[in-house]
Amino acid sequence: MSAQRWPARKIPADVTAAWRREGHWDDAAFSATIDQSLRDHATQEFHVHSAERPWSGTFGELRERALAVAGGLAARGVRPGDTVAFQLPNWAEAAVAFYATSFLGAVVVPIVHFYGVKEVSYILRRTEVVAFVTAARFGRRDFLADLPTVLAAAPSVTVVAVVGAEDEPLPANAIPFDALADGPTLAEPATTDPDSPVVVAYTSGTTSDPKGVVHSHNTLGAELRQLVGMDASGGRNTLTGAPVGHFMGMLNSMLMPAMYDRPVHLVDVWDPATVLSLMRTWKLSAGSGSTFFLTSLLDHPDCTAEHLALIGYVGLGGSAVPVAVGERATQAGISLLRSYGSTEHPSITGSLHTHDARSRLRTDGRPMSGVEIKLLDDDGRPVPTGTPGEIWSRGPDCAIGYTDPVLTERAFDAEGWYRTEDIGVLDETGCLTITDRKKDIVIRGGENISAAEVEELLLQVVPALLEVAVIAVPDDRFGEKVGAVLRMAPGTPAPGLDEIRASLLGAGLGRQKVPEYLEAVADFPRTSTAKIIKAELRRRAAARLAP
Repeated sequence: MSAQRWPARKIPADVTAAWRREGHWDDAAFSATIDQSLRDHATQEFHVHSAERPWSGTFGELRERALAVAGGLAARGVRPGDTVAFQLPNWAEAAVAFYATSFLGAVVVPIVHFYGVKEVSYILRRTEVVAFVTAARFGRRDFLADLPTVLAAAPSVTVVAVVGAEDEPLPANAIPFDALADGPTLAEPATTDPDSPVVVAYTSGTTSDPKGVVHSHNTLGAELRQLVGMDASGGRNTLTGAPVGHFMGMLNSMLMPAMYDRPVHLVDVWDPATVLSLMRTWKLSAGSGSTFFLTSLLDHPDCTAEHLALIGYVGLGGSAVPVAVGERATQAGISLLRSYGSTEHPSITGSLHTHDARSRLRTDGRPMSGVEIKLLDDDGRPVPTGTPGEIWSRGPDCAIGYTDPVLTERAFDAEGWYRTEDIGVLDETGCLTITDRKKDIVIRGGENISAAEVEELLLQVVPALLEVAVIAVPDDRFGEKVGAVLRMAPGTPAPGLDEIRASLLGAGLGRQKVPEYLEAVADFPRTSTAKIIKAELRRRAAARLAP
C-alpha cells in the first residue's frame, strides 16, 4: 500500500515550514523513534491487569517480541507501506503487534475490540489490509466464530494471526500469534518517509460506514508532543482503560510511556471496583479520558479519600464534560481540565492545570501550540467574539486526510483548514466552548457512533418501520447513549427495546451502537422541507430522562 492510494490534503508550504521551524514536525520516522525509545527505556515496566490474559514485563521484552513478530510478518510477505490491522483488547500482544508493524515501516490499523463483524469487514476491505491480528475470544465475544465472515469480505488479507487459540483448530490460513515469532528476527527497523501514512484510525461520523483517518509520522509526533505539554495526569503514573484499538487509547498506552519513560498499567475491562483496588495496590491515578471513566470511580461506594488523592489530576475530552462534573471533582480535591479535538485533529484546544478554574472547568480551553482556529457563519464569514460559529482548525497534529478522497475533499480546504462541523463560541480571553455539533453522531464514552449507520440497519431489521431517527440522549455514565425514535406503519405496534437490540446484534452491529433508549411517535417534528428536527427530539428525550 503506497501513500498515493490516500492522497494527502493540501497544506501551504509556508505553514509546514513554520511547523518544522517551531519543532512541531521533526521529520522522524516512527519505526526508528519507537525502536530507540524501547531500547532507551528497556527496563521500564509494562503491566496488563486482566482476568483472561495478565502479563507483566518490560519495554525491552516487548521490543524483542516485536522484532521477532516483525520478522515473521516480513517472511510472510508484509512490506513497508502495507497495512496491518489488529483487533485486540488491552493486552500485551496489542503492543507487540503495534510495535512490530511500525518496525516494518507498515501502516498500523487499530480496531476497537468491541467493533462488530460489519465494521471490521468494512475496515479490512476499505484499507486493503494485508495482515490481521485478532483475539480468539474475549468476554462474551467469539472472534473466531466471526472470522470466516470477516475474511470473506476482505480478500486482501493474506496473513491472519490469532491470540489465545494455541490449542484449538483455526480457520484456513490462520496461525497462532506466537507462531509469527518462530522465524528470523527483523534485523533493523525500516526507513520511511515522515510525511507518509503511519496510522489509519477509524472513527464513525455522518457517513454510515466508519471513516479511515490517515495520520503521518509527523502529525502523530506533533500530537504526542501536544499531549505531553498538556500533562493531563499531572506527571502521575496512571491506569489506562481506554481501548488500545482507539486512537487516543493507543497513544496514551503504547507511545507516550515508551517515549517518555513512564510505566504502563492497562486493564482490559473497566470495572470500577477492580480499578479502585488496582489504584490502591499500585499507587496509580485513573479517570482521564471520556467523562465516564472519572464519574464511574467517583460514583462507586469503594471510592475513598485515598483514591481521590491518588487521582489528583485528570484531563477529560472526547465526550461532553458537564460543568457539574468539574465542580464535583474540584470539591473532591481533583484538578480537572477539559480539552477538545477529534481523531482527525486530536488536540485543537486544551488547558493546563495551572490555568484558572473558569477556563479549565467551564470552557474547552485555548488553541494548543501551533494550532489555529476560526469560527465562521453559514456564509463562511468570521463571527464576532461571543457569537456561535462553526469551528475550523489547522495545526501540525491534524490528519493528512481520509482513506476516501471524497471525504478529504469535503473536510479540508486548499489552505489546510479542517472543517470540524462543531459549533462553538470564543470568549474575550481566547477560550473556546463547544455548544453544538453538526455531525450526526452519538459520542458514547468517547466513541463516535454514526446515527446513519444505525438508522440504515434498523430499517432493514424492523418490519413495518417507516422512518427512524437515531439521536444522542444524555447518560450519567457515558455522557451520551444511543436513542432511537421510530415511526411505524399505521396499526403496527413498535417493537420493544430488547427485541430491537437482539435484531441489531444478530445483524452484526457492535454492542456499543445498539439503542439504549426507545420512543415511538406518530410523526416527527420537521423543518419546512420535511427534514426531521433531531435537535427537538434530543430536547424531548433529555426532558423525559431528567430526574
